Amino acid sequence: MFPMADLRTRVGKLEMENPTMLASGILGQTGEFLFRMVREGGAGAVVTKSIGLEPREGHGSPCLLELECGLLNAMGLPNPGIESFGGEIGIALKGGAPVIGSIFADTAENFALLAKKMEAAGASAVELNLSCPHATRYGLDVGSDPEKVAEIVRAVKSAVEIPVWAKLSPMVPDIAGIALAAEEAGCDAVVAINTLKAMKVEVKVGKPVLRNRVGGLSGPAAKPVGVRAVYEIANRVKIPVIGVGGISTGEDALEYMMAGASAVQIGSGVHYRGTDVFSKVCAEVSAFLDARGWELSDVVGMAGGKA
Repeated sequence: MFPMADLRTRVGKLEMENPTMLASGILGQTGEFLFRMVREGGAGAVVTKSIGLEPREGHGSPCLLELECGLLNAMGLPNPGIESFGGEIGIALKGGAPVIGSIFADTAENFALLAKKMEAAGASAVELNLSCPHATRYGLDVGSDPEKVAEIVRAVKSAVEIPVWAKLSPMVPDIAGIALAAEEAGCDAVVAINTLKAMKVEVKVGKPVLRNRVGGLSGPAAKPVGVRAVYEIANRVKIPVIGVGGISTGEDALEYMMAGASAVQIGSGVHYRGTDVFSKVCAEVSAFLDARGWELSDVVGMAGGKA
């Protein structure tokens, strides 16, 4: 079933056939997987696994749990390093949709170096991972300070021509303030949110289940937090906001858009509804719009978040 409403979407300079994207960390480790999410899954764009300067093994097992309220993971940013991964971008681009390179680093200089390498590999944009909650010295450790975020964004913007997105964490006192700092530093879009710092204890043995003890919670439990964050950010910045967190249905996507998101990313939804979740969500969004005679742009910010 193909959606009938026009779902073509623009996020800054990037044009997409629809407003759904594969979120970073889900089936984004190879170009072939990314290609398939577009051609077979129907994603309007795809985001790679977060890539660093050097190969990284990540945390040991167990590193992923399914809970009653979502998924809990502590992968620890495993990746092959940018030199090995660069060739995967070209494969992914054959799918015909934008490919956003997710990157993580510990300093502004290293973020800029990684971004240049992603751009050289052909990435359509770079997404700065400023929000992973379970990797020491990376992610949230560098993304919780507005001044540090601004420094990183400025360094990356000075290094590349492609759009720069900042993926932010809700585990801060004022996520909208950090988004504003990113915007003022030249950021092209903000992605919200990353996973929530969380933990599971096995009561039979009295110990944490995850090898890393603490992980990131995604899925249904994260959605209300994500919607709130998008709403707050959309009312503080003029750049596009991309919503992510607990999206599995068209209604989920519409909720984020009504809160102010121009587009959405889907991660755990792949687990819950399969790799064609993007097509399913688009069909459901289209049916909602068609029933009311609305355009996609009519719903963005409807709940009070600025478009």
